[in-house]
Parts: sequence; C-alpha cells; structure tokens
Amino acid sequence: MTTRRIRLDLSPLRHSRGFRTLFTGGVITSLGSMVTYVALPYQIAELTDSFVAVGVIGLVELVPLIVFGLYGGSLADRIDRRRMIIAGEIAAGSIAIVLTINALMPSPNIVVIYIAAMAFASVDGLQRPSLESLLPRLVSYDDLSAASALNSLRMSSAAIAGPAVSGLILFVWGPAAAFGLDAASFLIALIVFLRLPSVVPSTAPSANVDSGLAHIWTGLRYAWRRKDILGTYAIDLAAMTFAFPFALFPFLAEEFEAPWALGLLYAAGFVGAAAFGLSSGWAPRIRHHGRAIILAAALWGGAIGLVAIAPNIGVVIGLLAIAGFFDMMSGHFRLLMWNQSIPDEVRGRMAGIEMLSYSIGPMLGQIRSTTAAQLTGLRTSFASGGVLCIVAVGLVAASLPALWRYDVTTNVHAQMRRRSADHTG
Repeated sequence: MTTRRIRLDLSPLRHSRGFRTLFTGGVITSLGSMVTYVALPYQIAELTDSFVAVGVIGLVELVPLIVFGLYGGSLADRIDRRRMIIAGEIAAGSIAIVLTINALMPSPNIVVIYIAAMAFASVDGLQRPSLESLLPRLVSYDDLSAASALNSLRMSSAAIAGPAVSGLILFVWGPAAAFGLDAASFLIALIVFLRLPSVVPSTAPSANVDSGLAHIWTGLRYAWRRKDILGTYAIDLAAMTFAFPFALFPFLAEEFEAPWALGLLYAAGFVGAAAFGLSSGWAPRIRHHGRAIILAAALWGGAIGLVAIAPNIGVVIGLLAIAGFFDMMSGHFRLLMWNQSIPDEVRGRMAGIEMLSYSIGPMLGQIRSTTAAQLTGLRTSFASGGVLCIVAVGLVAASLPALWRYDVTTNVHAQMRRRSADHTG
C-alpha cells in the first residue's frame, strides 16, 4: 500500500499516444543536449583555464534567450506548435555540426563557441515555449500531475546519462565527438517528433487582433496580474541566480584531484531529480503547491551551500544529489501550477516567460558563481551562494504571499482551468 502511494504513475503514457511521442523524442534530444551542456564549459576551460571565460557562456546566452523566449511564446499561441518543435530540432542540429567542425580544427576558435552558445539560446527560446505548452493539450487535466512527474523523470534520466556519457567521451575522444553525438541525437529526435499531432493553439477572440509586441505585452500583463504565478518565476530566478554551481564543476573536480568525477558531478543532481520522479506518487495529494515550491527552493540552496565544507568528492556528489531532489520538487510543483491554472490561449506566452525564469537564473548563476570564485575562492563561492539563495527565497515568499496561499482545490484560476478541460474533454 505504501509503495503504491509513492510510486510513479504511468497513466499518461498509457492514455495518450501524443504524450508517448513527446516523451520519447524528449529523452533523445535531452540526452544529446546534456552532452553538449558539459562539453561547452569543458572545452572553454581547456582552452583558457579561466573561471570568467567559462562564466561568459551564460552572459552571451542571456540576451538571445530573453528576446527569442518572449517571441517564441507568442508564436506558440499563434501557430502550430508541432511546426515550431520540428524547426527547432533542425536548427539545433545544424549548430551542433558547426561546433563539431570547429572542435576538429587544430586550434578551435573560442569565438565560434560563444556564437554557437548564442545560437543555441536563440533556438531554445523559439522552440521551448511550444514544447512546454504542448503538455496540457496532450493529456487530461487529471493526468497533468503524473505527466509532469514523467517529464521530470525524463529530463533527469537524460541528464544523468548525458553528463556521464559526455565525461567519458571527453576523456577518451574529446569535444568533437561529444558535439557530433549531439548532432546525431537531434536528427533522431526530429524523426520521432514528426509523429506528433498538429496542435493549433486555442485562441481567445481578443487575441485575434494582437500581433507582435502587442501579443507579447498581453501575456506579460496576464503574468503580472497573477501574483501567485509571478511568485513561481521569482522563486526559481532567485534560487538559480545565487546557487547554480555547474560552471564550477571542472574546477571542483580539479581541486579534489578527481578528473574522473567530472561527469558524476554533473549527473549527481539529476540522480536526485530522478529519485524525486520515481517517488512522486505522493505529489497529487499536495494542495498547497506554492509552499512546496518555497520549501524545496530553500533546501536546494542549503545543500549547495554545504558543498563548501565537504571533506571529499563523495560527500560533494551526495550533496549535489540532495540538491537535485529538491530542485526537481520545486520544478514539479511550478509546472503543475502553470499547467493547472493557466488558460490555453495564453499558455504559449506564459511558457516563454517560464522558460526565461528557469533559464536566465542558471545563466546569471554561472556569472555569479565564477566571479565569486575568481574573487574569493571556489569554496566561498558555494557557501555564499547557498546563504544568498535561502535569504532571497525568503524575501520573495514574504513579498508575494499569494504564492504561499495558493491552494489548487480553491484557486479560482485552477477551478476555471479544470472546468474548461472537462468541457473540451
């Protein structure tokens, strides 16, 4: 009985062919992307041996992600979301090929690497809102929690395998092989995504007259009015900005004289995330999603901060796994709030804003963590990040009490979304 109450619910995979396709393609493309996610900072660290040069990856990705994330959200509310997903796979695969060619050169050009990072951010900004807003159209309202947990498990599983595979490939064959594998993954995922059904957005009558900036502005105004949703964005942005340590992992492996552990450092958080996914059967019984988000974000920061006093690489990996569990817990309830309370006619634009909230934070986090490490030392960067994360999460929770009060069983937006789903279903 106890096992049944916590184990992963596979109902969405049984009930929806479209979700099965999205899930399968997502595993493949996420696996390849995680390989490149590890290979990019590794190659720059190898070429420059500089904290700051690695942190610049986040800086060059920031503006394209903001611009194209908002525009991609608008497109997701106006055109077939399947077309956006397919176009994104083609573009990202082309960028991976460019990185492969550059890595094969006798002296890889670091400018090309930064331009490729910018291009990846642009493509991600255009494609991701369509991917994120597709879920409520493929599964029933009652299956949303289980589908969100499956997506969490899909992302974390790919993220476990991706860094582990990347670490091995980088050690044996180098960056060119890692980028080449990513290019192949985009091709395979493209073939899978071609089986997705056409998903033309549901458009509210008032949205028919909006286009371009006006369409984006309408979505931003909706987000501003929803203080509970605004709180989810602010919490994640705060947690990632102050306690996102991935750019430091190559240097952390070096400090502990454990180059073999680089892939494990990247994978550890996702092992924790997978543990959450596999044990997420309890999640649908939680009513106060905002409180779960706040608690999980604070615990994420605490685990990251404790890395500063870890005595060995094993303890570091364990702390990162704990942090990953709470990060995925926070992400699960954020996604659930979004999918269960935001109407479909603005879902794409909200997905664009959501993508910015959980993408800009890590980029800023790379800049903060590497700059702090350069100025104060590696361990101090972890310690200060953890403390600042907890403080920032507390300030956001106090400033936006609607997030703390959110109850899915009584929230007016969630109830309207349920009635709408029941009617269309």
